[in-house]
Amino acid sequence: MKPGPRNLITDVAGLRVGNAEDHHIKTGTTVLVSDKPFRASVDVMGGSPGTRETDLLAPDKLVDGVDAIVLSGGSAYGLDAASGVSDGLRAMGRGFVYADLTIPIVPAAILFDLAGGGDKNWNVNPYRELGVRALAAAGETFELGTAGAGVGATVAGLKGGLGSASIVLDTGHTVAALVGANATGMATSNGKHFWAAPFEIGDEFGGYGASPDPVPYAQSARIKRDFLAEIGNTVIAIVATDADLSKTQLKRMAVAAQDGLGRAISPAHTMVDGDLIFAVSTGVRPLADPLFDGIAIGHAAAVCLARAIARAVYLATPAPGDMFPTWQEKWGGRNG
Repeated sequence: MKPGPRNLITDVAGLRVGNAEDHHIKTGTTVLVSDKPFRASVDVMGGSPGTRETDLLAPDKLVDGVDAIVLSGGSAYGLDAASGVSDGLRAMGRGFVYADLTIPIVPAAILFDLAGGGDKNWNVNPYRELGVRALAAAGETFELGTAGAGVGATVAGLKGGLGSASIVLDTGHTVAALVGANATGMATSNGKHFWAAPFEIGDEFGGYGASPDPVPYAQSARIKRDFLAEIGNTVIAIVATDADLSKTQLKRMAVAAQDGLGRAISPAHTMVDGDLIFAVSTGVRPLADPLFDGIAIGHAAAVCLARAIARAVYLATPAPGDMFPTWQEKWGGRNG
């Protein structure tokens, strides 16, 4: 198992990612875009999702290509980031064409970071402008940790963040993930060890391996409320591949990727999380065996997402007014 050259979702050729942040508000937005429309589907397992334009991603719906996907902080306010992205795409002439109209298709999902500190007393919704800035910043490299949609993110007991990871399969297909990790549950077990440790490549999130001891049930079930914090949650993610997958196959890829969320967060998919995964295909590399290659791609998506969640937490950086310490503050350089 090896990552792509950047270990980012942009290892899927043609994809670009842009971040925009407002550290005074403690929030941000992340956009995934490409030079041409890409196929997408979605799977929602959390009990409190916030979304835009996700119904059209079902396999039986008309639109076969989307122009961008937005992940944002801000709860319901953050959905307006997609309006800013849509404005920018329309100015580029991008979108679904009907008669003399051009309509960018921009699905979006949000996480709840409103209780995570920062000045939320704005007079004008800031997310539309964050969407404009994120689209303008889109490129093949981008920051992880306290960046984009991960700026205000937390997990139980630690600061969360934005994460990404990739895998190149033996078939030559690339699979990757991008995530805003803001879960009710914990990303670590028995101290510094990440739940996702069995899937780590090299030392991408410290190289400390799995917890050496069995994890008691009580510890595996700890949530943000146990740390005297407000409940503000949701893991929102995109998994992507260059494999030529239909919307039906992408739906199954998104479902499979939910396993990665469950491997990296404990507990996951709660009533107060809006856990949601988009699946994306650029469609440039055919499958030799649609059934079994599809199974391998779904598993790879789960592995990438688990790693991306751990990287999001591992790479978070401290800022004034943080609710929780970063992993680096609490465990960096410590033994045990």
